[in-house]
Amino acid sequence: MSNTLIKESTGDRVFLCMLYIGLSIILVLVAYPLIYIISSSFSSSEDVIGGKVWLWPVHPTLYGYKAVFIYPEVWSGYLNSVIYTILGSFLSVILTIFLAYPVSRTTFFGRRFVISLLLFAMIFHGGLIPFYLVVKSLGMINTIWAVFVPTSLNIFSVLVAKTFFQSTVPNELYEAAQIDGCNDIRFLFQIVIPLSKPILAVLILWSAVGLWNSYFNALIFLNNKSLYPLQLVLREILVLNNVQMQSMNLTPELLKRFEDMKNLLKYSVIVVASVPVLMLYPLAQKYFVQGAMIGSVKE
Repeated sequence: MSNTLIKESTGDRVFLCMLYIGLSIILVLVAYPLIYIISSSFSSSEDVIGGKVWLWPVHPTLYGYKAVFIYPEVWSGYLNSVIYTILGSFLSVILTIFLAYPVSRTTFFGRRFVISLLLFAMIFHGGLIPFYLVVKSLGMINTIWAVFVPTSLNIFSVLVAKTFFQSTVPNELYEAAQIDGCNDIRFLFQIVIPLSKPILAVLILWSAVGLWNSYFNALIFLNNKSLYPLQLVLREILVLNNVQMQSMNLTPELLKRFEDMKNLLKYSVIVVASVPVLMLYPLAQKYFVQGAMIGSVKE
């Protein structure tokens, strides 16, 4: 038997052609800034200032990355961001599971009321000043807890996880576990969580990327620069153009060279700050699409 192919109409061909053109334009708009930043980080300062860098590095050099290694604020901010991301992601996932699982069970008393409160809180909020006053009343100003604790519970993640639990953990499984003498806590840790690897990967990726890129909480709650995350250090370098050279104890020769490195430091720090996120996504990609698709389907 010969294989017969369905002939595409002229309208379908035009549509696919326009689709490919549109996707190609979007790819260029997204990829070019990334390529430019990487190329600028490896180019000489004179070529970057003179606008000679367009696509490939010009007169390749590692001066920008040398500036990153000798600038202590970058590494203290890097370490702070790692700590905030790990602690905040752990707390966020724990709170999300402990709230999403009960409201996913139809036998939970007050389930609809709790869901209504979550939807109300997701739409309406008190504003920045009450938010600041609450954090201040809890004694978290200028502490590491102010960075991730106030925003550790994401209501959208709770709703996505709730939908995942409803579609993945049927009531029949819970009833069978009850017959075997399994209580709710044991059922959650020994049955529900092992079956929920896709949604756990989604929650970890969402919270980790959000915490790694966040700076607003640190900006309004932290006064001690030793507690600044990497994103606030980036803000000082990129937006405020503030590089504290006196903290590095440089010799006059290195000080003059570092003046040339300052422009490259901006691009090099962006590349260095993006590495953890780029490494995290491939590890979670196996479960990410499955968890996001299942968890996003409504009841």
